[in-house]
Amino acid sequence: MIAVNSAGLTDVGKKRKGNEDAFLLDDKLKLYVIADGMGGHLAGEIASKIVVDTIPDFLHNTHDQFVKDESVKDTNDEDLSVTARMLLSGINLANHEVFSASKAKESCRGMGSTVSAVYFTDQTFIVANVGDSPIYLVHKGEIETISVPHTLLAEQAAIDPDKAKQFESRYKHILTRAIGVKENVQADICEIQSFKNDILIICSDGLSDKVSPEEIRELVQIQAPGEACQSLVDMANNRGGDDNITVIVIKVIKTGKKKEGGISGLFSWIANIPLGTRTN
Repeated sequence: MIAVNSAGLTDVGKKRKGNEDAFLLDDKLKLYVIADGMGGHLAGEIASKIVVDTIPDFLHNTHDQFVKDESVKDTNDEDLSVTARMLLSGINLANHEVFSASKAKESCRGMGSTVSAVYFTDQTFIVANVGDSPIYLVHKGEIETISVPHTLLAEQAAIDPDKAKQFESRYKHILTRAIGVKENVQADICEIQSFKNDILIICSDGLSDKVSPEEIRELVQIQAPGEACQSLVDMANNRGGDDNITVIVIKVIKTGKKKEGGISGLFSWIANIPLGTRTN
């Protein structure tokens, strides 16, 4: 059975009056989620809470949900493992819940959230995201972003990297996808083999805007997850704390034994399932 050491921390930052970030640490499920909400008065806070409540509830009761709720039966990609499809369905359900809540209450109109999730099996971890809250993997001393940023800047950079640099400050936080903005959501998902001593970091842009991946890599390799979370939040606050700051650090202590005919090497599956826009 896989074993991990995890910690998470959220902070309002230096400039905001409220905290619209929410996070989940569920060591029993081996599920870790950050949601960065947006919207009017308190609406972003409501949206992010719906996200971090809905996904674990769904996964705890997955089989019943698949039977009862036709709205989550939209993940028929045969390239995905059953566990990956469960996570994807949980994200779709969270989108449905946020969208419905935004329609039901005037003060919640237009609310939405990012979501970035890591879900472990015995030999792999599944990474899924909507929006721009990054997920990093530190493997053998190297750090890599393994989430997909859904921003106008990222899309422009894919088309014309040189031109994208001219619009970085303007388009950096304009999302092309978000949870709850439209009736359907498009998530990116991948499944990767896990190894002992791998470290995964999930954070909101309140951290990633202030602390570089290389600085994150250095800290998480020399500090325990709880200490690293505090150090990273302090660093972001010391550099202005312009936004809410949330981070989760997960270190893989051991992995399950490979089964015959099991996974070899590193692999990923990507799934895209339609969606909406926002400004953070």
